[in-house]
Amino acid sequence: MAKKKVASSTFEYVEPIGDRVLVRKDEPKRETRGGIALPDAAEIPTITGRIVTISAAVENDEELPLRQYDKILFHPKNAIPVDLEHDNQLFVVPVEDIVAVFRRNAPEES
Repeated sequence: MAKKKVASSTFEYVEPIGDRVLVRKDEPKRETRGGIALPDAAEIPTITGRIVTISAAVENDEELPLRQYDKILFHPKNAIPVDLEHDNQLFVVPVEDIVAVFRRNAPEES
């Protein structure tokens, strides 16, 4: 009797739906600016990250200044963890939980 080969189901891409973005959370800080190492219990929690993917709804909305690879500050309460890459912390974050976008240059006034 021949055995049926089962294909492995590995996901390679996550596409957020609705007004959401996929964010790779930054690593928590392990030392202060002065170079003092912090113990694990005293880590400064971080809620910053980089946008990996944006949904089509966000991409087509001209009111939202979000682009792929933007560094953002977000509220982690509604962030949904995604276990796709074991060495990265990925989260699906609703747009309304993004509180700031970090930019190098201020927007020009017209």
